[in-house]
Amino acid sequence: MSGRRQHPSEATSRAVERSAGELATLASQRMEEHLRWYRDLSAEERSQVGLVAQAGISQFIAWFHQEESHPPSAISIFANAPQELTRSVSLRQTLDLVRTVVDVVESRVEGLAAPGDEQLLRESVLRFSREIAFAAAEVYAGAAEARGAWDARLEALVVDAVLRGEADDSMQSRASALGWGELADVTFVVGSTPTATGGAVPAVDDLRRAVRQHGVEALAIVQRSRLIAILGGTREAPRIVEAVADCFGPGPIVLGPTVPHLFAAGRSARAALSGLAAAPAWPDAPRVLESDAVLPERALAGDPPARRILVDRIHRPLAGGGHAPLLQTATAYLESGGSLEATARVLFIHPNTVRYRLGRISDVTGYDLTTPREAWAVRIALALGRLAATPTGPATAASPAGGAGSSGDAGPGALSRTPRLRPRTTDRSPLEETSKLSPTTS
Repeated sequence: MSGRRQHPSEATSRAVERSAGELATLASQRMEEHLRWYRDLSAEERSQVGLVAQAGISQFIAWFHQEESHPPSAISIFANAPQELTRSVSLRQTLDLVRTVVDVVESRVEGLAAPGDEQLLRESVLRFSREIAFAAAEVYAGAAEARGAWDARLEALVVDAVLRGEADDSMQSRASALGWGELADVTFVVGSTPTATGGAVPAVDDLRRAVRQHGVEALAIVQRSRLIAILGGTREAPRIVEAVADCFGPGPIVLGPTVPHLFAAGRSARAALSGLAAAPAWPDAPRVLESDAVLPERALAGDPPARRILVDRIHRPLAGGGHAPLLQTATAYLESGGSLEATARVLFIHPNTVRYRLGRISDVTGYDLTTPREAWAVRIALALGRLAATPTGPATAASPAGGAGSSGDAGPGALSRTPRLRPRTTDRSPLEETSKLSPTTS
């Protein structure tokens, strides 16, 4: 509601108007003396800040002359300020600027105000400074909202490029704009989206905030029912994800392998997504698991990289490098249901030799055949290795029964015969060499 307010005398109004240039100069001098951040600005930025101060003083004088009680409108003070100024000058620094200008005007009240107008001038300055503060907050809030929306779009584009494996120049430019150009040790993480957060934005914000509490950067998006995050700057991604697992929805959370930088994150993304698809095949899978933990399930689901990794890690080392006895032992041990004695009888060796070779298998491949989960992974790997070594590949299994010359098919009777492994005399354990027991009596 408009109305009349106490109006300053004509002498006070003229004195305030004449002092506009002097007040602006005094404000710049005081900022130079007392505000370190102002001294650190470039000449162009200081000029822009000075223009804002001058606009504030001019706007105050114009409002001070008004006879109506309209509240001062200070938003126009920042109208000519470039958007980039909000990046170099923070909101707190802007409030320091307002406070400095107010102090300068208050210090000149006695000389500017006519007798009896001193209190009115002080109150007018304080009222206008409040409006400037609110206007500054509005400007910075708008800039932050626009920048946040732009960053979110860039973030979504970068994650989408990682998912498609497009590590091109445009991705590099966007990643650099987000501060990820030089970030090392990157891990792709995927799980389900929480349903109780109220939408995609809160889920992403909660995850990003929780991760940053551990000193780790994160890019995060919601893609349909999946919550996807790319963690950067840590080699302890499993520990971080365990700590923030509540930010994901129900079900498994799968981590891909940690890669050197963001532009190699496509490999981590493919492994994590493949692991998430295969995780339901492992009923006892932990809540947070790495993609390598479900290599057997990924291989069964038809993931070529998982099959290749299993063959490279298990079958190829056992099949070459003079480790043929280890391959025979692994095969026999798995076929005998994990029995040392049965394996020893099949191979005509001592059980201690079987035990020794199992240890060697663990050293060579990293898989312990005495653990059911790892034994199953080895069984899958050996089967894949044998298929890969077959000249005709899967077509052999599809050849007609009884076909002459077809490899691996010797007629119906061949299906009931189990090939007997030939005894080996190499790679015996030291304990067996000193044992007096006969292998057939053990």
